[in-house]
Amino acid sequence: MAGVAFGSRGPRGWRNGRVARRAALLVTAVVIPLASGLSPISAPANAQPTVAPVAGPTVHKVVWLTDRRVALWVDSPSMATPVQVQLLLARDWNTHPDARFPALFMLDGLRATDDESGWTHEAGAVDFFADKNVTVVLPVGGQASFYSDWLQPDNGRNYKWETFLTKELPPLLESQWRTSDIRGIEGISMGGTAAMFLAGRNPNFAKYAGSYSGVLTTTTLGMPQAIQFALRDAGGFDSAAMWGPPGGPEWEGHDPYALADKLKGVSLYISSGNGSTGPFDQASGIPGVSTNYAGTGLEILSRLTSQNFVAKLGKLSIPAQVNYRPSGTHTWPYWDFEMRQSWPQAAAALGVDPNKLPCQAAGAIGALAGSSGWLGDCLTGEYQVAGGTAQDFKGGRVFYSPSEGAHPVAGMIGGGYQAALGPGGPLGLPTGDERGLPDGRGRMQTFQNGMLYWTPRTGAQVVRGAILDEWGRQGFETGPAGYPVAPEARTPTKDGVVQSFENGPFFYSARTGAHRVQGMILGKYAELGYENSQLGFPATEETPSKDFGRYSKFEGGNIYWSPLSGAWPVRSGPIMDMWSVLGYENGRLGYPTSDEFGIPGGYQQNFQTGYITVRDGKPEVHGI
Repeated sequence: MAGVAFGSRGPRGWRNGRVARRAALLVTAVVIPLASGLSPISAPANAQPTVAPVAGPTVHKVVWLTDRRVALWVDSPSMATPVQVQLLLARDWNTHPDARFPALFMLDGLRATDDESGWTHEAGAVDFFADKNVTVVLPVGGQASFYSDWLQPDNGRNYKWETFLTKELPPLLESQWRTSDIRGIEGISMGGTAAMFLAGRNPNFAKYAGSYSGVLTTTTLGMPQAIQFALRDAGGFDSAAMWGPPGGPEWEGHDPYALADKLKGVSLYISSGNGSTGPFDQASGIPGVSTNYAGTGLEILSRLTSQNFVAKLGKLSIPAQVNYRPSGTHTWPYWDFEMRQSWPQAAAALGVDPNKLPCQAAGAIGALAGSSGWLGDCLTGEYQVAGGTAQDFKGGRVFYSPSEGAHPVAGMIGGGYQAALGPGGPLGLPTGDERGLPDGRGRMQTFQNGMLYWTPRTGAQVVRGAILDEWGRQGFETGPAGYPVAPEARTPTKDGVVQSFENGPFFYSARTGAHRVQGMILGKYAELGYENSQLGFPATEETPSKDFGRYSKFEGGNIYWSPLSGAWPVRSGPIMDMWSVLGYENGRLGYPTSDEFGIPGGYQQNFQTGYITVRDGKPEVHGI
């Protein structure tokens, strides 16, 4: 449905009157039978087949957004595509490095985007959960998916969300991100619907399930048509690709009402407004009706389907915490409120203390925190780290040692520091505070064994050792290399490292030191196989030559470039020796214009005004 249908990115309202009228008809079609006390048209759900585990999900990319917020890109075998999942790590993640923490899955609405969860974009999940001892799991994406396994791909998407969320992702989180097998799941609108049916369809997956403004009957008269309209409007999806034709078994199999008996033993939280103007709405000229017309109808729909669902739970003697709010429409401020209101129940089900851990900051760390209002409240007490102590705050971490003093590490640089294993990693402890750079583009912070640089385009990157020394000699970020764009990495088959910068990578080996390769010379070096080629590692920086040309020396030869000749290598050996006698590119042959290539009895290389052949180890110069 238009505007905020089934959980949008804010109260956008109706796009036009035609959509408003059509949605109103759909709401009426579903509301009238429910208001009359009629049950959904489907019978109780059949037993659902267990989805077989799918082996092989892997994390192929990790980006630390802060010291306790991380984005993972998981290669999903079932969906055959990378899926982004963001984690808000538990409060004690740093203080108890061997501990495991319950996981709380939080699902988005129908208009979920592929860049960020609504829980962090539209609601205050980051700040709210900062002092909570659960790891929050935020799937990113899933527009119009209902977080289910679709019968067939549609609109360019191969949705297998149920398999991903319940079979693929949990083992990966448990093995690599220290979650336990104690899980809860909650969601808004479409996500609230999914939270209930995922808990029902997957026994023992969740100890807690919460629905905020969810539609909790999907097979009621008129409901399949409303869902079809919503999917079309949200992105051109077809509900038949999701669950087949209305009345089919997949509709019944994903209906929370039909699955109610499967929720015994799950702690349930259900809430909805009533569609009338509430504290987060703007009143229209009609008494009790806000300007969020779409949100009004959708919240009425949520209320009525929730009432039917709750009535079914009552008949089954399944307890639930139910909050029917006296006002409110279908929009994020109300769901943010419900996230906070439901926390004590979620915490009890997950076995964690719902309250903030008492803590205070003292000494050098306390003095710094008191003068840095942006750090916010402390989350932990002071604890030992390699070389010193640390304390976690809402805004970041503060590290202290007698030799370096107290320094905060926060934001994306704090995330980069976590990615580099913090004080126990190669950087050691911070030696200064984060500061902006003169170019206005980036920020940096110094550490005992290197530096962290950040820009919005490049992210946070560590620079250290010989590469840092050479980069600094050239002028750091103001020099020809620009900012680092990737972490240092070992070269795969030779003993060295490489790090990419905006204008070319630095290569390092103990024999050659650190040197940058750039431009067309870098392109040729890549074509040859980088350091794995006969050229080996670079041995000097790029040097200007005649006719606006340039060259770089390598262990096993040089690469030359000029505007007229292009980039070509000349390997150490007979051809290089003869060319050097002639004066290299300044001699009569000029620049190389080809690679070496085989000829009968030997090999040859071409130059601008001639060529050199080698037979029986003897070079011979030929003019054109």
